[in-house]
Amino acid sequence: VQLQACGGGLVQPGGSLRLSCVGSGTIFSLGIMGWYRQAPGKQRELVAIMNSGGSANYEHYVKGRFAISRDNAKNMVYLQMNSLKPEDTAKYSCYYYGSRAFWGQGTQVTVSS
Repeated sequence: VQLQACGGGLVQPGGSLRLSCVGSGTIFSLGIMGWYRQAPGKQRELVAIMNSGGSANYEHYVKGRFAISRDNAKNMVYLQMNSLKPEDTAKYSCYYYGSRAFWGQGTQVTVSS
């Protein structure tokens, strides 16, 4: 299983970014897809996940600002990030769980003025 994320970058506080992740190597439509992030010196933390039926869960620190979506036909998962804050700065990795967990390499998001 391989996961490749893109779409990160530098954005000002209050701005928006959309991350994309494409997977290969398995039937992604059957499993959970989502996003984790890791800031320097901190542990990796969950951002959002979506199951095969389209039901989403968000961690409290992004709820109401971020939106996860997926396109099973394309093996893709997306993360729309709005109202970004400096504390959202991290490397964002996409995630897949079928019989076990997989994480991609990640894409850097930096929120700074």
